[in-house]
Amino acid sequence: MIYRLHHTTTYDYAEPVVLGTHFMHLLPRARPGQFIREAMLSVSPQPETRRDETDHFGNITTTVSLTALHRQFSVALSATIDVEQPPPPPPAQTPRWEAIALWGLKDPDVAEFCLPSALTKPNGEIADYTALSFPPGRTILAGLLELNLRIWTDMTYTPGVTNNSTTAAHVFKTRAGVCQDYAHFMLTCLRSLGLPGRYVSGYLRTSPPAGQTKRRGADQSHAWVSAWLGPEIGWVDFDPTNNLLVSDEHVTLAWGRNFQDVSPLRGIILGGGRHALRVNVDLDPVLT
Repeated sequence: MIYRLHHTTTYDYAEPVVLGTHFMHLLPRARPGQFIREAMLSVSPQPETRRDETDHFGNITTTVSLTALHRQFSVALSATIDVEQPPPPPPAQTPRWEAIALWGLKDPDVAEFCLPSALTKPNGEIADYTALSFPPGRTILAGLLELNLRIWTDMTYTPGVTNNSTTAAHVFKTRAGVCQDYAHFMLTCLRSLGLPGRYVSGYLRTSPPAGQTKRRGADQSHAWVSAWLGPEIGWVDFDPTNNLLVSDEHVTLAWGRNFQDVSPLRGIILGGGRHALRVNVDLDPVLT
């Protein structure tokens, strides 16, 4: 599947901004099953300085500094991306989950994704919830598919009731939130068992395939979970917001331990007063 991606973020300020420094994860990364044909990130007004670098997780970051007075700040991403995620093997042919937990802690490239963070800290109730999908001896993919389904079933997609600092423990109590919360909760479940899991930010196809309903989170930046199934299979992605095994409807932007590692845009400004934020995302197939 070839996609054309457009993502625009615009801040309108009530008062002039004197100085601004912004840090972004907005250029998509290459990964197995994803090839970037072209990608361009435009910033307005023209920044005084710009640096495109690679962070600890291999994501592309962009840092800009603006020194001229401005009342609007806008960032526009335009990209063409090939997506062809290979399917994992049948669940019965994947390792037992206990083996994955042991291997994960021994692999230096994976071990940090087994550990809790401020937003994904397990407790006893979350551990009990997770254990229902991972009885002793169950294969890892069978457990993940069931957990993905249960989270989709048990939670209610409710915009506006959480924010970027909402913890998975809070989400478990309320059973409500958006894609970021679904992802944080699933990651916390995995970490309660010591299983490796990554927070993935990206985009979801805007228009659903023929005959299917529109996906939750398709008109904005999306988030899901990547789970490690061992050294031979590697990472497999799950979208608990939509109960999907990720294949060709998702475009990966960046990954980390939680949202704080991959925030699309954050920064510090001097001045500005109150502001209004506008975000527009379109991810559509290229007809060939």
